[in-house]
Amino acid sequence: MTEDSIDGSGFPLAFRVRNGDRAPVVANGAPARTVYRVEARKIFGHQKELIVAEGEAGAAWRLTSDEGPNLKGTDLAPFPLAFWNAAMQADFVNRVRHLARAQGVALDVERVELLNQYWFSGSFFKGTGQGTAGPAAVQVAVRAAMPPARIRALLDAARAASPVHAAFATPLVNTFALYVNGRRVPVVRVAASTRPDENDPYKSHAGAPRPLAGAADLQPLIDRVPMDPSEGPPKVIPPEGKIPIPIRGTGQPSAIDGVWAATAYPAGPGSRFRILCDERPDETGAPSALAHAAAAIAFCYMTQLTRYIEHRGHKVRQVRMVQTLPFTLAGDAAAGTLRGGVEPVDTHVFLHAEEPDAVMQNLLEVAENTCYLHAALRSAIPSRVVAT
Repeated sequence: MTEDSIDGSGFPLAFRVRNGDRAPVVANGAPARTVYRVEARKIFGHQKELIVAEGEAGAAWRLTSDEGPNLKGTDLAPFPLAFWNAAMQADFVNRVRHLARAQGVALDVERVELLNQYWFSGSFFKGTGQGTAGPAAVQVAVRAAMPPARIRALLDAARAASPVHAAFATPLVNTFALYVNGRRVPVVRVAASTRPDENDPYKSHAGAPRPLAGAADLQPLIDRVPMDPSEGPPKVIPPEGKIPIPIRGTGQPSAIDGVWAATAYPAGPGSRFRILCDERPDETGAPSALAHAAAAIAFCYMTQLTRYIEHRGHKVRQVRMVQTLPFTLAGDAAAGTLRGGVEPVDTHVFLHAEEPDAVMQNLLEVAENTCYLHAALRSAIPSRVVAT
C-alpha cells in the first residue's frame, strides 16, 4: 500500500490538523451561524479522506472513510453513513444539555439508539439509480426527576434545536459546480452554484495531511471493531433493484463530560466503528457532531461518484471536491425556542479525466440522485424521538 491509502501513512483514522476555537453553533444556546468547509479526495479504491474545518476560526480535522465488503471496500474506516448516524446522536444530546442547563432542570441522557433507513432503487448500469431516505427513529434513555410529559417536551425541543436533525426535516436545494481538467464547465440537470471558483484541494495542500504536533486529541477519535464472523459472509449490494439499507447506531456518554461515544453498524456484515463527538463549549479534543455531519455528506457523495465511475468504466484519474455547509441556531434555549437550521450545501467537484464534458456532467447528476444523504437533504423527514 502507498501513503495514498488509509493504512499506508501509519496515521490514525482521524486527527487534528489545525487548532481553533469552538464554533458558536456548537457551544451556544443562542443565535449563531458557522460555515463548515470540507476539502475531500478519493484515494485508494473506495477509500477517501478529507479535511473539515469548523468555521474560519475553528479547529480542522482529517477524517477518513471506506466502504465495507458490501461495496467491495477494504473496511478500514467508517462507511459514510456511520458518520451521519453518530452526528444525529451527538448533536441531539448536545441540544438536550443546552436546554436543560438553560432551563435549570436536571436531565441526563444515558443512552441513545438511532436507526436510519435508506433505500436504493433503479439501476446503476442504466443510470436510473435513486437513493431515498426515511425518518430517523431515535430511542433515548434518560435519567430525570420530572413528569414524563415534561421529559417528552424537552426531548422534542432538543430535536427542533439540532441543526443535524433540521437537515432531514428541511427540504434543501443543494448546488453544484464542476471542474474538468482544471476548467469550470456548466452543470446540467442539477442546481448550479453561484459561488466564485473554489481552489482545487490538490493545489491548496502541499501534501497529504499530517497530525498537528502537540495536539490534545482524544485518541482514538475513531475506533474500528472488526466484523463478527458469526454474522456470516458479506454480500455485495446489487447494482439494481430495490434494496433497503438500514444503519443502526448506539451511543452513550464517554468518560469525559461533554464527549459522546457513538457506535454505528453497517447494513450487512462488516466492521463497526466507534466515533467520538466533542460537544464541550471550551475544548476541542475531537470533532463536533456538526463536523462529522458535514464529512458524512461529502463522503457519501464521493462514494456514489466512485461507484458510477467503476460501473461505467469511465477514465477518471482524480476525484476531489470542496463543500461548504452553513449550520445555524435561532431563538433562545432558556425560553425553549431554540431552533437548529441548515442552509443549502454547495459542492464543487474537480475531476481529471479522459472523457467528454457531457460524461462528467452526467456524473454529477447520477451521484446526486443516488447519494442517500443528498436524498434526505432534499426531503422533509423529521426524526421520531421516543423516551425509554
